[in-house]
Amino acid sequence: MSSLKSSEQTLEFHAAAMLSDYITAVTWSPDGATLAVCSAAGEVMLATGEINKLSLQPLQSATGKSVDCLSFSADSQFLAAGGQDGKVQIWRVDSGELIASLDNHRVWVDKLAWSPHCNQLAFSMGRCVQVWNADDHIVEVTLNFESSSILDLAWHPIVQYLAVSGYQGVKVWSGEDWDEDPEILSVPSVTGAIAWSPQGEYLACGNMDNTLIVSEWGNLEPWVMQGFPGKVRELAWSDQINSLAPLLAASSSQGVSVWARDADESVGWEGWALEVHENVVSAIAFQPNTFLLASAAADGQLCLWYEAEQLLQILEGAEAGFSCLAWHPDGQFLAAGGCGGELVVWSKSTGSKGFG
Repeated sequence: MSSLKSSEQTLEFHAAAMLSDYITAVTWSPDGATLAVCSAAGEVMLATGEINKLSLQPLQSATGKSVDCLSFSADSQFLAAGGQDGKVQIWRVDSGELIASLDNHRVWVDKLAWSPHCNQLAFSMGRCVQVWNADDHIVEVTLNFESSSILDLAWHPIVQYLAVSGYQGVKVWSGEDWDEDPEILSVPSVTGAIAWSPQGEYLACGNMDNTLIVSEWGNLEPWVMQGFPGKVRELAWSDQINSLAPLLAASSSQGVSVWARDADESVGWEGWALEVHENVVSAIAFQPNTFLLASAAADGQLCLWYEAEQLLQILEGAEAGFSCLAWHPDGQFLAAGGCGGELVVWSKSTGSKGFG
């Protein structure tokens, strides 16, 4: 695994700010220059900062209706947000100009993501997903999931595929021809969370029947992991390979488990538990280019796990609990949102320069 020593992995407080309500999402632009944050009050902010200070630029002030999801385009040019009012708002990051407002007032937009390949934005709309093209300012296609509301969506990192999950599993459409019938990964319950591995070989599915399914793309027989204490809520892949495959982390209730592919095909994936949290784990993510895993929970603890095995550090700063987290693309900073509106950023060292 990573050759970095644990002493080199600890983080120190960098800066903090407050929003007026529960932080629903935080995310970094792919170029690392900007941190975006949104809240249950409807605020959408861009943050740049030096040590001990965050400068917040409001793109949208509080509306009284929650904004629940954020996504930067692959070129860091656009930021999209969706939420309770059914609107998908798209801003230019450099100017803060609102360039589009797609109104779907009958639905709650809680999932959206930009394609890593082009300026296409996919977002949930009840039982459908729409794909909007930022270059032409048009909705290219509406994809009907049919069996339920959309619970998650994820673009394939390499190929122009879009995976969408809900009742009875996952459908995967090809962006090369949206009219083609989707590939279907059947699940006997409801798939609430999906995540492609960094190179797209594997698709992980967190299910509401307390199972985790990993499908090797092109292989008809997926692996099924059982015995979770509740539904599998969050998924995270490492971007580093551990002998055969990346590591996969999954959270369920107040526990986190980590899975590594075994050389023995009859074993499939071998897992181990990380048990410290005393309340529901709200977010997990691997630091880029390492196996350091961060887990944030409603107990007010953000834990760093060295090599995704050993508890290295516990960070605090959200008395009512943490709701979300995101690593900077180069791993230099870690941002987290709190249930009380706290936005906290840590860095590898106090000597770290500001971002943005």
